[in-house]
Amino acid sequence: MRGTRRVLVAADKFKGSLTAVQVAERVTAGLRRVAPDVEVEALPAADGGDGTVDAAVAAGFERREVRVEGPLGDEVTAAFALRGDTAVVEMAEASGLQRLPAGVFAPLTASTYGSGELLRAALDAGARTIVFGVGGSATTDGGAGMLSALGARFLDADGEPIPPGGGGLAELARADLSGLDPRLAAVELVLASDVDNPLTGPKGAPAVYGPQKGASAEDVATLDAALAHFAKVLEGVGGAGAGAGAGSLAAEYAASPGAGAAGGIGFGAMLLGARFQAGIEVMLDVLGFAPALERASLVITGEGSLDEQTLHGKAPAGVAAAARAAGKDVVAVCGRLALGPEVLERAGIRRAYALTEIEPDVATCIAEAGPILERVAERIGTDCLG
Repeated sequence: MRGTRRVLVAADKFKGSLTAVQVAERVTAGLRRVAPDVEVEALPAADGGDGTVDAAVAAGFERREVRVEGPLGDEVTAAFALRGDTAVVEMAEASGLQRLPAGVFAPLTASTYGSGELLRAALDAGARTIVFGVGGSATTDGGAGMLSALGARFLDADGEPIPPGGGGLAELARADLSGLDPRLAAVELVLASDVDNPLTGPKGAPAVYGPQKGASAEDVATLDAALAHFAKVLEGVGGAGAGAGAGSLAAEYAASPGAGAAGGIGFGAMLLGARFQAGIEVMLDVLGFAPALERASLVITGEGSLDEQTLHGKAPAGVAAAARAAGKDVVAVCGRLALGPEVLERAGIRRAYALTEIEPDVATCIAEAGPILERVAERIGTDCLG
């Protein structure tokens, strides 16, 4: 790898420490300290989860802010990204765990209504293609809140709107998709996610992701039954425009990979006609990764923890796979490394550099991630650019 002089930094965030943009900045600073003449191109990566809008903005998209409803019903300022007629919408901006007060969870009542408002704002801005990144949600409502914000109606036996959140779905007696925003029928909606769980069951949204949103074992059972009921009521429901024929496919959608993403918002997106695709694949395409990769001779990727989860659709795995296919060398940076050399090699990563190699104390690594990452980047510069 000696003689490399053009580096592409395409790393994800170090969650809780550094954004993807900050990771790229710190790596660049460290590289230039030991190789002042190196050309560095930064392309912050994201896989559809939190940080996706920031990555799009860093790649040249315009940041648009809008006031929407947060997961608990309070108003929050959320952002989406726009370039031409392509929008990147991140559900976590409106309905993510980051929108909950510290230590507060609402597994049965948190709603995705604000995510629907974000999608509507993208439509208002003229988007014809919407990349809908889902992940990091505070919600398990199957996307019912999102659909309501876009014109769907979900009523109880008395003809009244059901309560917000996944728990409220148990009271659903009738669903009406005929009022869905007609503009959705003419939009290409891409569901970008790094998980392929179905809506319900042992691998469904409540069972797998409910506990991290504060759901007890009883809550998980309640939510799973409520989501199954939601899908059952939707079967056979007619609709016009974006909702046309959605009901007849509800059971199929519920069992499809990605339906369980972000508390089942994947299922709701499929009812709108969304096409599911691995988040990192979508984002690499949207961010212009291919031409940047062609210009590079060394790629640096990474994320906070390189572990078994990394190999299943996370940003570093997607970056490394694409780079390997193009015959490019790849190294990774991370806070914590839990993968052996052989596993890394199979993933297309020649070597990984962890912050803990320099500072063994994890708490210090988190608190001082930026300066330590610069020192790690110096090592990469010495090893790979000398």
